[in-house]
Amino acid sequence: MPRLEKVVANDVNPQALEIGKSIAELNQVTKCEFSENEACRFLSLHSTRDGRGAIVDVDPFGAPSRYLDCAIRATFHGGLLSVTATDMTVLHGIFPEACQRKYYGTPVRTTYGNEIALRLILGCMNIVAGRLDIMIVPLFVQHSMHYYKAYTKILVKTNTKNCMGYILHCDNCGNRKVVHEVEYTCNICNSKAKLAGPLWTESMYDKDFVDSMISEEKNLVVDKSCITFLEKCQGEIDMPPAYFTLDEIAHRKQSAPPSLANIIEKIKGIGHSATKTSMNPTGFKTDATIDEILSLV
Repeated sequence: MPRLEKVVANDVNPQALEIGKSIAELNQVTKCEFSENEACRFLSLHSTRDGRGAIVDVDPFGAPSRYLDCAIRATFHGGLLSVTATDMTVLHGIFPEACQRKYYGTPVRTTYGNEIALRLILGCMNIVAGRLDIMIVPLFVQHSMHYYKAYTKILVKTNTKNCMGYILHCDNCGNRKVVHEVEYTCNICNSKAKLAGPLWTESMYDKDFVDSMISEEKNLVVDKSCITFLEKCQGEIDMPPAYFTLDEIAHRKQSAPPSLANIIEKIKGIGHSATKTSMNPTGFKTDATIDEILSLV
């Protein structure tokens, strides 16, 4: 990974400059530049062909959407742009109007709300990049109790593939599926459903990127849970959006939760794909529908 060469500290957080200097010292980085310039102004000053960064990390307090335009311009072709969001209440649907304004999409309050949040962030990045005739390629996403983070590759080319759509969610039967046109009728129980989006509907992980992280993990001193997390990410690369949880299945069947390994094995036994998800310790992804899953329990 290239060494850190520039650090930007937004002037609304005076402690950020000292934190940046501490990070550079810990990493033994001496060729670096610190700035207290306003973030977008700083990034704009480095948006020329020779001044763009190989790695640009946007980590504001709250929504990153106001910085996306200048951050994309400041990342060179093939470079990595990482974006952090901490406005959890907005992304989780408590303030849907604010989410529509900041991320161009509407969330739905569901058990897999963290995945919807990450897809809304990627969708917003894709919309802004498309306006600049730039393409984003999601490499990896991570989430914690207080933030979401997306890592993307920036390519100076037009994305001809439609990577945007909606997640239709039915509260009545638990059905969820990806749709590319606005519709509000559940195809299983015919109840009125909710729509999350528009958001990113393709994979949030790049196979080569995740594989390289797994290969590198053994050379680093990290927590043993790291490899487990990465292997889950690797398994869900080609899986459809929106996961299920054991508690959700147990609630609908009014029974004790089944074991994760057992339900995945049963789903595979009827010819569908299924895998654990990194989004939830009791969650799993599958191309089976909710009624097929419930019939196995």
